[in-house]
Amino acid sequence: MSMENKVAVVTGGGSGIGHATCLEFARTGAKVVVVDLNAAAGAATVEAIRAEGGMAEFIRADVQHSDDVRRYVEGAVAAFGRIDAFFNNAGIEGTVRPLVDYPEDVFDRVMAVNVRGVFLGLKYVLPILIAQKTGAVINTASVSSFYGPSGLGAYAASKHAILGLTRVAAGEVGRLGVRVNAVCPGPILTPLWSALEKEANRDNPEAVREGFLARNPSGRFGQPEEVARVVVFLASDAASYVNGAAWTIDGGRLAV
Repeated sequence: MSMENKVAVVTGGGSGIGHATCLEFARTGAKVVVVDLNAAAGAATVEAIRAEGGMAEFIRADVQHSDDVRRYVEGAVAAFGRIDAFFNNAGIEGTVRPLVDYPEDVFDRVMAVNVRGVFLGLKYVLPILIAQKTGAVINTASVSSFYGPSGLGAYAASKHAILGLTRVAAGEVGRLGVRVNAVCPGPILTPLWSALEKEANRDNPEAVREGFLARNPSGRFGQPEEVARVVVFLASDAASYVNGAAWTIDGGRLAV
C-alpha cells in the first residue's frame, strides 16, 4: 500500500476521518494537500504530518463553492505537480428531525456540502487524473447510503446520492486509467457522530450510543484510523482492479 512519491488531496482533512486519512497517506509516503473550511484544524493536521517528517500543505476551501474547489485543485497541482489520490470526504450531518419538521435551510445546506461538494470535487479533479491517465478517487458515503435512518432525511438522501455519483464517475472514467470508489462508514467515533448523538437525544446522548452498540455485531464503534486504512488501500496500486465499489466499514452493522 505504498504511496511513495504520490500526491493525495483530502477534503475535510481537519478532523475525524479526514484528519486520520491525511496522516495515513503521509505515513505511506504521500505528499498531502489538506483541504478544510476550518483553517485552524487544517493547519493542525499539516503540523501533525510535518512533525512526523511528512510533506503537507493546507488550503482553506468551502467545498460547496466552485471557485473554492478550483482553487484547491489548482493549489495542489501548483504545490506538488500532480494529484494521484483524491479523498472527496468533506461533509456535515445536519439535524435529526422527521421529514415533516425538517428545516428547509438545513436540508439545503446538507445537500450543498455533501452532494454538490462531492460533485464539484469530481468535476474539477477528474480532468487532472484523466490527463495523467492514472489516479484514484474515494468518495465518503455512509451506511446511511443503504437504508433510511429515521430523522436523518437530508443526511441519508445526500449519502444515497454520493453512491450514484460514484457509480456514474466510475463508468465514465474507468477506461481512462482512473478509478472511483466510495467508503461507507458506520458509526465512527468522530465529532460528526458526537453531534448526531446530541441532535438525536439532547437529554441523554449516551442512550443513542448504547442503542447503536447493541445492534452492532462487533460490539463497538469504529475508529477514524480504521476507515483511513481502507481509503489508502483503495487509493493504492494494491486496489488496481477495484472500481465503482462501495466499501462498508461498519463492524457488521448492515449484515444483521
